[in-house]
Amino acid sequence: MSAGASFPLGPFEPYPANPILRPRGDGWESANLYNPAAIVVDDEVVLLYRAHGVDKVSRIGLARSSDGLTFERETDPVLVPEHPYESLGCEDPRVSRIGGAYYLTYTGYDGENAQLCLATSTDLHDWVKHGPMFPGFNTWANLPYGPDKPWSKAGVIYPEPIDGLYYLYFGEGEIFWATSADLVHWTPCDNAAPMYSPTPGSWDGTLVEIGAPPVATDDGLLVFLMNNARAASPTEVDYRCGQFAIAQSNPTEVIAKLTVPWLEPQTFEDTHGMVSNVTFVEGLVEFGGRWLAYYGQSDTTLAVAVFDRAAAGSPRCR
Repeated sequence: MSAGASFPLGPFEPYPANPILRPRGDGWESANLYNPAAIVVDDEVVLLYRAHGVDKVSRIGLARSSDGLTFERETDPVLVPEHPYESLGCEDPRVSRIGGAYYLTYTGYDGENAQLCLATSTDLHDWVKHGPMFPGFNTWANLPYGPDKPWSKAGVIYPEPIDGLYYLYFGEGEIFWATSADLVHWTPCDNAAPMYSPTPGSWDGTLVEIGAPPVATDDGLLVFLMNNARAASPTEVDYRCGQFAIAQSNPTEVIAKLTVPWLEPQTFEDTHGMVSNVTFVEGLVEFGGRWLAYYGQSDTTLAVAVFDRAAAGSPRCR
């Protein structure tokens, strides 16, 4: 629980020196670097970020920071494709720490199917892969567009059990939930019963996608950052960031959501890149008296938005 956290969380302001990480070199992170998970470890912020070279095969790298803004990267990736289900990429990580272990969800992509996968580690470097979490599940199944085949992406784990079970929230297209007693074997809800769907005609009208692991408030809520999009075509998209809340006493029902985005494409990097007009959040930490939300810019660079509670004059997100 975070003392003082409430819904909505913010206001956040993009860091003036964004992007904080860019592609570099001529190898595995030379072309695009984006969509990071974030966690605080030993008085540092650690990012697990997605990157690829000209081959567009995604790998997961690691970077550390003592201030949450300036990062030092490790030379080699910490998670790379090894199995057929992830042969063309390990994508879009999210991470939670539970007990002495880290639980990383990521998308395994084989060129045809995207599947939400799970890996565990005790040191953020050596990972045990547990494979696809929901074979056969399609988070687009109830929408009149999107993949008509098994497809699942984007998963966040709440690190405290609720009534004896752990909850995971997942999905691109619509958002669903799953439960587990051991954090490795997960049972999803009915594929026909999403907990959050797009709002036709709105800024979240085409798809909704889970963002960062939730924040528990002192009034019994779980607050989620999320990603919302509207699309005129598969190549003409506009991704903005929203928030929603659920009650811990009823952890599968959305009871509140933002009606305007708290982050949207504004800068050159936000509006120009491999997939333009995208701000896409996956990492959130409370560090040094500030909330830091880490996001990808047009699938090309990595940025952070800051909510400084001491400096904020209003509890409202913009």
